Amino acid sequence: MNVMTRRVGLEERVLTEIAFARLLEWLDDGSDSRGETYLEMRRRLVAYFDRRGRPDADHLADETLNRVGKTLETSGAIATTPPARYCYVVARFVLLEDIRRGRRFIQVDEARTPALVESPGTSAQASIQERRLDCLDRCLHALKPEQRSLAIEYHRDARRQRIDRRRSLAAQLGITMNALGIRACRIRDAIEVCLDACCKDR
Repeated sequence: MNVMTRRVGLEERVLTEIAFARLLEWLDDGSDSRGETYLEMRRRLVAYFDRRGRPDADHLADETLNRVGKTLETSGAIATTPPARYCYVVARFVLLEDIRRGRRFIQVDEARTPALVESPGTSAQASIQERRLDCLDRCLHALKPEQRSLAIEYHRDARRQRIDRRRSLAAQLGITMNALGIRACRIRDAIEVCLDACCKDR
């Protein structure tokens, strides 16, 4: 679940039901795929960020779709067609922002650095991260046991292993991979709402 703790520097907020419904409708472009087009677009965006070597491709794909959803919520429509073209335009901005964020961090070879002096900024960041991790634990425990289990299993492993695990999880639940993805997305959104509220309170 550490993927959820790496989002401090991003703009992402949870989509409202209206924004998510408009996003699904816009991606379907007049048909009703029951969320299949959304999941396919998300898979394509994850692959886009993966090919560019981004370590958190899943989250960057979600950030891209959330930004599109917010645009649809505020403006009501997007003139660019087909929808995939607009998604890739937004994805390019998200990619550039992620690259810029990455350049702010300097890798240090700890083997060659016997002692490091911790700056106040580093201490403050660590404190924020600790609070966020504590909030994540609280939010996970606030879920129903079956929701918590699904959320943890869905985000475990990496790439190939993750796909196999999700396929196995869908089979255990007796649902399709698309239905599993939508269910996991809703649970993740609930966790994000809880995280935002918890971090503000603390």
